[in-house]
Amino acid sequence: MDNAATTRVLPEVFEAMKPYLLEEYGNPSSTYEFSGKIAQEVEKARSAIAELIGATEKEIFFTSGGSESDNWAIKGVADALRKKGNHIITTSIEHHAVLETCKFLEERGFEVTYLPVDDKGLVDPQAVENAIKDETILISVMFANNEIGSIEPVAKIGEIAHAHGVIFHTDAVQAFGHVAINVDRMNIDLLSASAHKLNGPKGVGLLYIRKGVKISNLIHGGAQERGRRAGTTNAAGIIGFAKAAQIAAERMAERCTKETALRNRLIEKVLEEIPYTRVNGDLTKRLSNNVSFCFRFIEGESLLILLDQKGICASSGSACTSGALDPSHVLLAIGLPHEIAHGSVRLTLSDEITPEDIDFTVEALKQAVKRLRDMSPLYEDFVKHESGK
Repeated sequence: MDNAATTRVLPEVFEAMKPYLLEEYGNPSSTYEFSGKIAQEVEKARSAIAELIGATEKEIFFTSGGSESDNWAIKGVADALRKKGNHIITTSIEHHAVLETCKFLEERGFEVTYLPVDDKGLVDPQAVENAIKDETILISVMFANNEIGSIEPVAKIGEIAHAHGVIFHTDAVQAFGHVAINVDRMNIDLLSASAHKLNGPKGVGLLYIRKGVKISNLIHGGAQERGRRAGTTNAAGIIGFAKAAQIAAERMAERCTKETALRNRLIEKVLEEIPYTRVNGDLTKRLSNNVSFCFRFIEGESLLILLDQKGICASSGSACTSGALDPSHVLLAIGLPHEIAHGSVRLTLSDEITPEDIDFTVEALKQAVKRLRDMSPLYEDFVKHESGK
């Protein structure tokens, strides 16, 4: 139940990769025929992925994953356009790969505007436009939030960016392969994605760079990725990424219909059977497989441990950092108080999840929440107050 963290590599994807690990293992950059065939397969993979988002193969650059792609997009534009301006617009609920990169740039003289979101986790496109000024060089707004699943109005934001001559980047790591994307219709200039979020291998991702966008090179050295990102080409990973992306596109409609039904079943049963619970994020403008709950009077980390004992993998908006338990920045940004944000759990489905799995999870949640609340003096006082005793 934690498929937003990573997914299982599909058998078809593994089979597509296997020859390039065991037999066709040559370095695609070598000049002899043995490696030349592998280079051709890499380019076929590049073209296949480009086609899925309405791009050209020359606009797709392979990376090690979403975090690298986000870093390249933001730092690359900042470096290339430093003489034009030093202002970047983003939101308060971005992935840390974006937020930490923006903080890095602030320490080097850039100005970053972190836009607020509403209680559903959605940013107002008008607020984006109002934040633009002469020095603005980049707008970076994620396609779908990795914690609460809300899908942002990226097409409208891209339209606004283009109207003002500003580059638009979207972190689409959670959306790619799960939501239909067309970079032209959505006015996207830069897009980050990662293979392991859609049943592909770990360690490979991409950055789409629209033709004509000014962005500095990421890694200097060899001529790989047309000289923009040096380093030995991950042929097997790239070929696996393309296969996973193609399968995701082919099965998207059927998979999303199934996941949405299961997601709604999960939400309905939890809200019906576990009191003092809320769903985070927009109920309709959200990823089909994402559910984020907050259970009052408990700690999310404790709940994760009890779920783990039942064989259920989940994640929490609460993160343990340097020994201190801090609530999710996303949940605080949508207006939740600390004490409620601490009790968050994210459950993310795959098309392999069954109704029986959902029911098993709900029952485990009920038992775990009850156990933790029974140990909570705050909950005991709350119940007494509610009952008038």
